[in-house]
Amino acid sequence: SVPRCYLNKQLATVRVLKGDPAELSCTVSKDNVTGTWFKDGLKLTSMDGVIFEKKGLVHKLIINKAEDIHAGKYRFEGGDVKTEASIFVEDPPQVDKVLLKNLTSVPTVAKAGEGVKLRIPFEGRGPIRATWLKDRMEMGDDTRIRVDKTDTCTTLSISSCDRRDCGDYKVRLKNDSGVLEINLKLLVIDKPQPPAGPIKIVESSVNNITIQWKPPKDDGGKPVQRYLVERQQVGRNDWETLGETPRSCTSFTTSKVEEEMSYYFRVRATNAEGTSDALESGEVKAAGKASPGAPDPPEIISASRDTITISWKAPCNTGTSQIMGYIVQKRKKGTVTWLPVTNVPVKDKKLKVTSLRKGVHYEFRVAAVNAAGTGQPSDPSVPVFVSDPTKSPGQVQDLKVSSSDSTSVTLTWNKPEVQDGNDVKGYEVEMRPCNSLSWTKCFTLPAESTSCRVQGLRAREKLLLRVRALSNSGPGEALELEACAESAAPVVSPRFLIDDTVKSFLVIRAGNPIQVKIPFEGSPEPVVTWLKDGLPLPSQAAVSTEDGSTQLLLRAAKFSDSGTYTVELGDGLRERETFSFQVQITDIPQPPGAIWLEENVPNTVTVTWEPSASEQWEKNLYYTVLKRESQKGLWHVLGDLIYNNKFTFTRVVPGRDYYFRVVAKNDLGASDPSETVQPWRIWKKKAKFLVKAQKYRGVNQNQPPRFLVPLKPHVVVMGSECHMSCAVGGHPPPKITWYKDNRDLSSDPNYFCTNDFGVCSLVVLGVTKEDAGEYMVEASNEVGRAFSKAFLAIKGNS
Repeated sequence: SVPRCYLNKQLATVRVLKGDPAELSCTVSKDNVTGTWFKDGLKLTSMDGVIFEKKGLVHKLIINKAEDIHAGKYRFEGGDVKTEASIFVEDPPQVDKVLLKNLTSVPTVAKAGEGVKLRIPFEGRGPIRATWLKDRMEMGDDTRIRVDKTDTCTTLSISSCDRRDCGDYKVRLKNDSGVLEINLKLLVIDKPQPPAGPIKIVESSVNNITIQWKPPKDDGGKPVQRYLVERQQVGRNDWETLGETPRSCTSFTTSKVEEEMSYYFRVRATNAEGTSDALESGEVKAAGKASPGAPDPPEIISASRDTITISWKAPCNTGTSQIMGYIVQKRKKGTVTWLPVTNVPVKDKKLKVTSLRKGVHYEFRVAAVNAAGTGQPSDPSVPVFVSDPTKSPGQVQDLKVSSSDSTSVTLTWNKPEVQDGNDVKGYEVEMRPCNSLSWTKCFTLPAESTSCRVQGLRAREKLLLRVRALSNSGPGEALELEACAESAAPVVSPRFLIDDTVKSFLVIRAGNPIQVKIPFEGSPEPVVTWLKDGLPLPSQAAVSTEDGSTQLLLRAAKFSDSGTYTVELGDGLRERETFSFQVQITDIPQPPGAIWLEENVPNTVTVTWEPSASEQWEKNLYYTVLKRESQKGLWHVLGDLIYNNKFTFTRVVPGRDYYFRVVAKNDLGASDPSETVQPWRIWKKKAKFLVKAQKYRGVNQNQPPRFLVPLKPHVVVMGSECHMSCAVGGHPPPKITWYKDNRDLSSDPNYFCTNDFGVCSLVVLGVTKEDAGEYMVEASNEVGRAFSKAFLAIKGNS
């Protein structure tokens, strides 16, 4: 019998991108087999771009450039062999690589108020679904934003950009072959928001007023360059420019003040795009002059043959300006007359009084001096007797070297034995090199100190040290010893080895660990001290220092761990090195609370919600309000960058169902939404069927329009609602038309007009400075016309 042919390798299914080469191959057991290829059941004899190849036992079908026509099921038959496989030609969405690089590498920048159009042409097998997303939510059309799509292009158009349009956008192109996602960034630049208030009064004195504010919450996309400071005297209308501060300075001091005069201050922030609205202060009153109060009686520090040393403390009441010095006076005990000790005020709070008479009791008093003059004097001190010293204190006990290093020696001793009540008032430490005969004073220490460290020595330097006790009667006998500094180690000043791995600002998500490792060098080994906001680290913080680095570790970050961390290196001398870094603990916000809906104004809805619990730790938290008009429709953004807990939607259509959603956001992302469960609806009033009675054709009752109650001027705070109303009479009932600066408001959606039986109202929602001006209402009928005018003034938030 003849051996049968069999397969050593079967055909395998191939997936290939459109335009790429593809290949099907199989291996049979006999060389003399002539194979035949089939596609979708039809025999292939020739086909564009397809090559049939046989090399020994291997049979191949090669496609140079795969197209849609090459997709299908292929079969190879040869002798006793049959094998099948499929070719799938994938054609996912694609965008030109140069365009894609330009869109994704550089943010698109627009100025506030300008229009933006982002156009992305694409290729791929249709149909291709194009979706635009911002902050993980699909975008739809509204009054400013429009999303368009054709078979080869998708476009996002924003008619008038503002800061809420800043952020990360994503374009998702999807078909049966795959998905292409393109990440874009839009930056809208504008003038900054006003500085964050309120304006704080740091100092208000006779000569100066110092104010302080906070930077704007939104700098408009460009850094603040400076702050402009203005002042208005209470009772006047003009504002005076005081000056400006650089962006790093959020305080200002003016010396152009009059005592007991009141002022208003306002501050504006400026960036490259312009100047913000003003942050205004309340009334600030400059202080009047006031002299300081009386200090406590001075204390006697020491007394000798002709010298008495006294000290005192500053008074509790320093007046309205800084203390410039003190007047010191003396008198003999039992006399009335006080004599000056010095001719000019003493700036220090300690004085050595000389040229005193031996054997006399003296009393002293002091008075503080400021810009307003000399204050009340203190009560007299305890009387002190000037006399010759009696007996000096004895020698100190047990003087010895407790420790030493290459640059210093530390001494310790005990107090001398008490002799006849002659108390020790302090100690004097002196040193002398072995090759010198003169002594040099090192320290004068208080009586409580019984040790000192003599620094600045050379390695292996030998010297003599001596310590003597001091009392009111004079110095005691000195006690000497010989000391030697140790051999020197290589001295390296302590310094940090900061590189790119050590960050000066860390943003850590709550619950994650904080681990900061800081390398340093120094010889001898520096003393490492960690601080948080200038205080010792909390107990849960762990610090380890070894092998030239120090590390901070907190296993689970909490919001209270935010702050400034400082590492300090000390060499035991005066030389110190510090490094500080900021840590900000944050997290995706928690969702807002329950939502309430109210129709405070006809055909509007005010959305109010409980704040997110994250507000207590997150400074940059804001809210986004969305709505949809069916239970499964798309969500559309109504308001973004909302920093309070209320939003009013004015374009409500009666009879239509609305659902509302509120999301809390920060720099890390958006919270889960809080939504309304039941639909909100304003019921459409059904038209009443009226039977018109035959009019009585009697006396002509027509009357021209007249205003029973005219319009009144209004002054409202920016951001609030303004209600204007008047009453109109006339027959037939007049037609009412509202105007602002001679512009008809009938078709303007920012204004809401009503006319209920002659009581006419105009509601201005969310008043801005552009709403200020003259408003006029016109009443007209067949008989005549009448007008009423009033002004609306806007007052900024203080």
